[in-house]
Amino acid sequence: MQHYWSIEDVYLQDSWLTIGSFDGVHKGHQQILRDMTASAHQANSTAVVLTFHPHPAVVLGKRSDPFYLTSPEERASLLAQLGVDIVLTCPFNLHVARTSANDFMHELSKHLHMNQLWVGYDFALGKNREGDVPTLKHLGKTLGYEVHAIHPVKLQGEIISSSAIRAALGNGDVAKASELLGRPYQVSGEIVHGDGRGRSIGIPTANLEVWAERAVPKVGVYVCKAHVHGKTIGAVTNVGVRPTFENQSTSPTVEAHLLNYDDDLYGKRMKLDFVARLRDERRFESIESLVHQINADIQTGREILSRQ
Repeated sequence: MQHYWSIEDVYLQDSWLTIGSFDGVHKGHQQILRDMTASAHQANSTAVVLTFHPHPAVVLGKRSDPFYLTSPEERASLLAQLGVDIVLTCPFNLHVARTSANDFMHELSKHLHMNQLWVGYDFALGKNREGDVPTLKHLGKTLGYEVHAIHPVKLQGEIISSSAIRAALGNGDVAKASELLGRPYQVSGEIVHGDGRGRSIGIPTANLEVWAERAVPKVGVYVCKAHVHGKTIGAVTNVGVRPTFENQSTSPTVEAHLLNYDDDLYGKRMKLDFVARLRDERRFESIESLVHQINADIQTGREILSRQ
């Protein structure tokens, strides 16, 4: 798979193209993309995904909170696993937002020569979202591509969407988020020095420096699987502000206690797969009460992981 950051870098003779945000590359995305790539390859054509960063909703002021389920690099890697040949992550800005659908599709056609365009049935692009499916079909008659409009994929009657996954994470329901994704929800980052609170109470933690724009599960305590230094290790993770201590954080931090592991990991990257939610974060009357609860959390975490 090749990953490009500008349409100007790509010239193809023919392609099958799909356009969308594909944040999270969830089960719905996966089904559509497998179908498109298989069909493209059967036709000896190149399967291309065009996506944007930043997300249009961010640029247009409709979202300001951290909400990305995947970074552009993670998204491209997941798309590659589905057989996509080329990922185009194009910068989205106000100039792009003001570009007409006609101009945008002509530019794509010049670089990609697509003969198939797969989009959601309610998809639209271009200034004022003028490039809806009927408009894209009309432009396709001139530019030489056919439009394949896709209906949403459902799971137990619910449409699978990135918004539904964000809602599940906001409720702390990592099990539902994982079900919609088709894999555990994952947060990654570099392990950095904290204030040493965990080690001071005999329960050391690895503090994760998470991308500021990444969606994290609701404040609380979770069972996780940590991937670090080539190993997979069980973990109990706190997402929160540590209300029992003074000088608590103003924004949620992510710190994981790795089970049966105490090596120096500072500076290494770690990925956390969220397996289950244990409880809400709360303030304890004493450090002793906190330690007692954390030890109970660790025991419950071990039991849950033993069933995985």
